[in-house]
Amino acid sequence: MHRGASLLLALACIAGVFTFAFSTVGYHWNWKGVWVYRVLFVRGWLVTVLLSAISLVMSCVIGAILALLRRARFLPLRYFARIYVETIRGTPLLVQLIIFFYVVATAFDIENRYVVGVLVLSVFSGAYISEVIRAGIESVGKSQLDSARAIGLTTAQTYRYVIFPQAIRQILPPLAGQFASLIKDSSLLSIVGISEFTLNTQNVNSYTSSPFESYIPLAIGYLVLTLPISLWTQSLEQRTRFET
Repeated sequence: MHRGASLLLALACIAGVFTFAFSTVGYHWNWKGVWVYRVLFVRGWLVTVLLSAISLVMSCVIGAILALLRRARFLPLRYFARIYVETIRGTPLLVQLIIFFYVVATAFDIENRYVVGVLVLSVFSGAYISEVIRAGIESVGKSQLDSARAIGLTTAQTYRYVIFPQAIRQILPPLAGQFASLIKDSSLLSIVGISEFTLNTQNVNSYTSSPFESYIPLAIGYLVLTLPISLWTQSLEQRTRFET
């Protein structure tokens, strides 16, 4: 079967399942009431886009630094990176958000809740990204590193010309998954009163008592953000693919 026809068939099956499910519930839709608050959806979505974009960049920087520190010869740096990664990965984001917002931010006199939100997301996602990058780096064979040293490449040149070009194709799929998770994790920022997409959706639901009409646009809004990341990553995988 043609690829396009197969895709349409799959979408039709999914749509059919949900249409049948909602028809059995007998739910009375109230899209008109929710439409009145469309500006809140748009504002919240734009805030989520901005916070996520900044957090993505910062988390990649943090992740790359931590990955390199995990391979450092200076043991205190290596142990610091390991403790950081294991602590962040082993505790819930919700707990980290509360501690950073009500304790750490207060101690350092950071009053802007948006700044705190971006920092927490970056610190949290950076720990996961560091492990993805480290795994990609360690997937490069030791013989290639020895060959790079034999021809006189410096450590920086070895990483730039030997390690990273090979590691990137290994880390792209899990990295895309982490990017998508970061965008969805931004919904927890509503806990500290940041007017992002999820908090605004909750407000619309409280105004209209229309949960499905409120949360279906929320799901679509996040899908609009995460789907392009997945497609872009697949494109990069095709470009960076080579025979081994």
